[in-house]
Amino acid sequence: MGGRVSRVFRNFNVENRARREISKEKPTPAPRHRTARLDTMADSPEIKEEVLKKDDRFLTLLKDVYVESRDPPVRVKDGGGEHLPSKQEEKRLTKLGHLEALDVKKVPKGKISLVEALTLLNNHKLQPQIWTAEKIAAEYSLEVKDVNSLLEFFIPFTVLEFPKETKKAITSHKPKMLT
Repeated sequence: MGGRVSRVFRNFNVENRARREISKEKPTPAPRHRTARLDTMADSPEIKEEVLKKDDRFLTLLKDVYVESRDPPVRVKDGGGEHLPSKQEEKRLTKLGHLEALDVKKVPKGKISLVEALTLLNNHKLQPQIWTAEKIAAEYSLEVKDVNSLLEFFIPFTVLEFPKETKKAITSHKPKMLT
């Protein structure tokens, strides 16, 4: 209901108000500054001649100037979170085995891919005496403290299968026949 009322007031006498606004005299623009007229003066031959003329006094002074510059030692400030590729990172080939198609082929040293992380966690879980933190760190070019943290806080999933006795117990119950 409120929309109808406001529309009536908005559309009231629209044509007359529009004609009145159109018929008003347009305001005169502000006068231009005289520097805006320099572009028209640039075409004159006197100004072109003055610009192209060489001054011998200034040329001799310019020839006497000798500049010797030395670069100051470069200091690199820490850019916060920015990472600019200043040097090439060493990369190593991944050790993937049969999951080769699922992952990247080259990884920077000090990092591992997702498939490698799952593989090394599973190897450590199955054979912790063989796959120690030191051996994993040497194998994947990682730091020992990072590998210890990885082995402590990340555990791969285990799949548990229910014994067949529970299946047997469930299937031994026969449904009642309706007659």
